[in-house]
Amino acid sequence: MLEFNLNDLIENIYDGLYFVDPARKIIYWNKAAERITGFSAEEVIGKHCWHDILMHVDEKGEPLCKTLCPLAKTIKDAKNRASELFLHHKDGHRVPVWVRTTPLKDAQGLIIGGAEFFSDNSQQDALRLKIEELQRLAFLDNLTQLANRRYAELELQSRLAEKERGGLSFGVILLDIDHFKQFNDRYGHDVGDQVLKTVSKTLAANTRPFDLFGRWGGEEFIGIFRNVDRPILQRIGERTRVLVERTRIKTPEEILHVTISLGATLADSQDDSHSLLKRADTLLYESKKGGRNRLAMD
Repeated sequence: MLEFNLNDLIENIYDGLYFVDPARKIIYWNKAAERITGFSAEEVIGKHCWHDILMHVDEKGEPLCKTLCPLAKTIKDAKNRASELFLHHKDGHRVPVWVRTTPLKDAQGLIIGGAEFFSDNSQQDALRLKIEELQRLAFLDNLTQLANRRYAELELQSRLAEKERGGLSFGVILLDIDHFKQFNDRYGHDVGDQVLKTVSKTLAANTRPFDLFGRWGGEEFIGIFRNVDRPILQRIGERTRVLVERTRIKTPEEILHVTISLGATLADSQDDSHSLLKRADTLLYESKKGGRNRLAMD
């Protein structure tokens, strides 16, 4: 009979894994959970999973921990579940994860808790290769680890040429961090830089490998999205908005919340880079004029 160490196996699997008791107090947290979330086992064991740790939200930014938690439902009805969610990383940004929940039962078949497996869905290998390539070509913004403006301009020209040759659709989103000057003025430039880096991590983690987010300048960013129509671009923009809204930046004094305003538009056959960006910028201004923390599309 094959013998093996089960504890060693689950401690070193690639997926994050944690166990909770019936009240959803965390009783086990493996190494992959530490890697994906940034929280060590010592920081979370003994706490409830909704207590300042994962704080899952769905694509619309709806918090799931209190009423819609898949793990709570699994503990209640003993049914396995799987879904794509967005967890809160210790650094404050949002990470897309594929979550699977299963009940924990004792020898008599009674439910004594639950287990959640979660895998990083943010294409980390592709992100790492993209960063390395941008570094090699001097197209990386060092602060945010996103593409710099020069690279974004070249990408935009490539997408326009691709559309002219083969008609492949693409869209552009310009976004701006709301009231960013207040972060610098009130907390200092170190906190302002932290805000930029945290927002950038959320943008990068939730981008398809063939799309691009870049730093356009200051607190403004650009997203370029291939093969999209209006509903898809709108969904990308709204998801980006709510995920940034759900990020949190910890400072010694308090926890800061960040929002963004966005302007989104599809490229048409008459566009050059100037006309396309001017339209996106006008829509971004509409978002700000309309109250911020919103998406405007044409």
